[in-house]
Amino acid sequence: MEQTLDTINWGATWGTAGAIVFLLVLSAFFSGSETALTAASRAKLRSKADKGDKGATRALAVTEDNERLIGSVLLGNNIVNILAASLATALFTTLFGEGGVAIATLVMTALVLVFAEVLPKTYAITNPESAASRVAPAIAVVIRVFSPVVYGVRALVRGVLRLFGVDTDPDSNIMSAHEEIVGAITLGHTEGGVEKEDRDRLLGALDLSDRFVEEIMLHRSNIELLDVNAPPAAILDQCLASRHTRLPLYRDEPENIIGVLHSKDLLRAIDTLVRGDGGGIEAVDKLDVTEVMMEPYFIPETTTLDEQMRQFLTRNTHFALVVDEYGALQGLITLEDILEEIVGEITDEFDHPEEDTLRPEADGTYVIDGAMTIRDLNRATDWRLPDDEANTVAGLVIHEAQTIPTVGQVFSFHGFRFEVTERAANRITKLRIRSLA
Repeated sequence: MEQTLDTINWGATWGTAGAIVFLLVLSAFFSGSETALTAASRAKLRSKADKGDKGATRALAVTEDNERLIGSVLLGNNIVNILAASLATALFTTLFGEGGVAIATLVMTALVLVFAEVLPKTYAITNPESAASRVAPAIAVVIRVFSPVVYGVRALVRGVLRLFGVDTDPDSNIMSAHEEIVGAITLGHTEGGVEKEDRDRLLGALDLSDRFVEEIMLHRSNIELLDVNAPPAAILDQCLASRHTRLPLYRDEPENIIGVLHSKDLLRAIDTLVRGDGGGIEAVDKLDVTEVMMEPYFIPETTTLDEQMRQFLTRNTHFALVVDEYGALQGLITLEDILEEIVGEITDEFDHPEEDTLRPEADGTYVIDGAMTIRDLNRATDWRLPDDEANTVAGLVIHEAQTIPTVGQVFSFHGFRFEVTERAANRITKLRIRSLA
């Protein structure tokens, strides 16, 4: 029955209203704390903690167990929201009788939505690290108080979910730090905050542990080799004509690599012969390259780029020959090859970079060398061609076609059109590629 103004206990009424306001403030605190602590970057919090920020240190400790944190905050938030709704129902029923229930529902919904949910969460998501640092001490107390209840609820929930065959391992779907960094870099580039060149360098450095030397090595068919049985003058001429400072030496057959000749070691040996007693230009014929060559360094083709870079730095060498499981020569790799996967093509005064062929034609078609790696093509064009089954574009076409295509054949797969334009023996040397999107 609706009460009159004279029969209402105004002291109790104002006390109830004050309690509701206080509970709404607590609800806002719990909602904002939940958003701040879950949205805050642990990397940024760690950086602040290392600089002596005690709030960031406490926030890191609080977020160690996300399941317990969320459980405690939700428990506290639900308690104050339900209590506030109950008090509001009692208050409005006192003031307006049976119609007070509907009024209390409308009023509390508006107040909770605006002041206890949207407002604090908007602030928290705007300043997650600073907000997390401020609320962490109080939330730590809440977690300590509610922990027994949270553990009981968690056990009950896991038991119920297990009955339905649901995996409740909280760590089962957590991304690794590597995946989080890759995702952040990719998102930053998509949103315009990270330049393409910066993205390529960062992702190139992160990918080293997932890629193998066979993917970037110089194939054996393109290796310059020195025949140890050749006349010294011929060896000297070949070294002078080469743009490389290190050349492998073989005896009898190219597969039989016996050493690596460094041009500086060759120069020292020739200098000793020419300037020594009885020297002269004719003394070059006395040169024995086996006395100045270095021991060859062989590595398996399944070595990761990250591991090989560490090996290069440890061994103080920049040059390795790649062999397969049978010990047969497959190619060679240098430290520069690995660095180019991070910073892009490195050229010096002895290199002769070819004209850039990755210039799209009017219809968006690219004419490329079949030996170009899929990774380099993706980085240059921002495409997403898969490189799981093949390293080169020609290899991808052969893999998808399940045959060696002839000139003029056209294929469409992975959202692209591939046309074979040149072929030498069994090698695809030129292709025309266009995105079908």
